[in-house]
Amino acid sequence: MDREPFMADKRPSLPPLNALRAFDALARCGSLRAAAADLGVVPGAVRQQLASLEDHFGVALFNRESGRVSLNDTARRLADAIGVAFAIIVRAADEVSTQQDRLRLRLGVPMPMASAWFVALLPRIQADIKSLDIEVVPVPVSVTLSDAPDIDAIVAGGEYRPLPDISATQFMDDEFGPVATPQAAANMSAGLEKATAIIARDVGYLWDDWFRESGTTPVRFHRRTEFADLVLALSAAKAGMGFTIAPRASIEAELASGALVAPFGFTARPAGYRLCCRIADRDRKPIAALRAWLVAEGKAANLPLAAP
Repeated sequence: MDREPFMADKRPSLPPLNALRAFDALARCGSLRAAAADLGVVPGAVRQQLASLEDHFGVALFNRESGRVSLNDTARRLADAIGVAFAIIVRAADEVSTQQDRLRLRLGVPMPMASAWFVALLPRIQADIKSLDIEVVPVPVSVTLSDAPDIDAIVAGGEYRPLPDISATQFMDDEFGPVATPQAAANMSAGLEKATAIIARDVGYLWDDWFRESGTTPVRFHRRTEFADLVLALSAAKAGMGFTIAPRASIEAELASGALVAPFGFTARPAGYRLCCRIADRDRKPIAALRAWLVAEGKAANLPLAAP
């Protein structure tokens, strides 16, 4: 009796690429009309591709009401994965494009650290890695790679908790502490409980982190003022409104000029600053080149480094 040849488990069939492109366009653009404009086709063509995607999976992916099409909960989970997958493909294609001698990297750097610290490093990075072009993308302190599929890597401070699919390499200490103008700090003989605390809502936990990491007994502030993000909180501190918590790397210029002072010093967070990328991108040339440069920079400054 003839025996069938052994065959390894077959990989599940992928949906048609055009259907995935239509699905991704709908997820990004929010409507059939906008998705069609993004793809350069008529809305009926997008509708047809979406129907074929539902046929492929055998499940409903869309809510259809009064002629409008929107993603249901199942589709939104799929959209996140497809968005990341397309972004990875675009980056890989760019790396093998016509200008193979150039390495391109879209790097997310938290504001205000981007302008206060990283941009000042760019001339030295470009002098040392002449083939590397870095596009600095200022991002909120709390942003993650899951939030930004179009970014290749991000610089993250001690508050960032990488997911299992993220590679994170420490390259520099992350020190933070309360800062204020010299005039506001001069009134601190009675302690922080008499101060106005400026809270940045995007990193509202930094005060709690500082009390814990520095061993300082938490206090009930005389007053609390909130701003949407750290950039505005620092502006309020420089205007003399009170104390805010800031990473040292974000305010080196202000400390050097005396615009801000840190009367309680700075405390290092154990995780430090890390270069974070997706596991699938870890060995891509642009990321590997920047990671090696940052780690060498950290070693030259005698900073403690974690294992990659």
